Amino acid sequence: MVRQHVNPLSRFHLVPRPLPAPPELFAAADLPLHLDIGCARGRFLLALAQQDPHRNHLGVEIRRPLVEAAEADRQAAGLTNLRFLFCNATISLQDWLGALPAGRLALVTIQFPDPWFKTKHRKRQVLQPPLLAVIAAALAPGRELFLQSDVLGAIEPMVSLVEASGCFERPAGDARPWRSDNPLALPTERETYVLNQGLPVYRVLFRRNEAAPPPPAASSPSPTASP
Repeated sequence: MVRQHVNPLSRFHLVPRPLPAPPELFAAADLPLHLDIGCARGRFLLALAQQDPHRNHLGVEIRRPLVEAAEADRQAAGLTNLRFLFCNATISLQDWLGALPAGRLALVTIQFPDPWFKTKHRKRQVLQPPLLAVIAAALAPGRELFLQSDVLGAIEPMVSLVEASGCFERPAGDARPWRSDNPLALPTERETYVLNQGLPVYRVLFRRNEAAPPPPAASSPSPTASP
């Protein structure tokens, strides 16, 4: 299973894209919302939305062809509690999350994000301080943020960032440093593939605590077309 990396700091992907509000996306916009950041081809969400009709599910992805294919599948299935949107989550989700009604966001998942191994490419990782700040502000206490990856170099910086924010804690009894099981009802395709190879998956579940969210950090990455 080959990853097709996209540089989120290219000029094209640094352009903010206004995203439709929940009433424009879902038939019942007041349902609790699950946001999956980096949903890839979307088959995980397609299955989950059918199994969990009491939530709305939104997948965002930076690779437009995958979003178009996922949306075609959603429409064919007639699912009104699921949508897929093309955007650079780090850039375009900040205003969208900030405008969500209080208490609407129930769960945020970031699963198997593209790994960027070089230190100079850390700024390309999807979970940056400004995005985490708005996620923390949108999640009510007790609501959850779930991270998983098969690459330590991808998940460790995310975990460090979340822990440093002071806004999240792990559920009592969770194994450290990694959970042994997936708290979600279904695995992603990448998760199934990795486990079938006998390789480890690194997982952390966080719950929003009562701490005040940090103010969104200024973010003005320099456009670059470098590989």
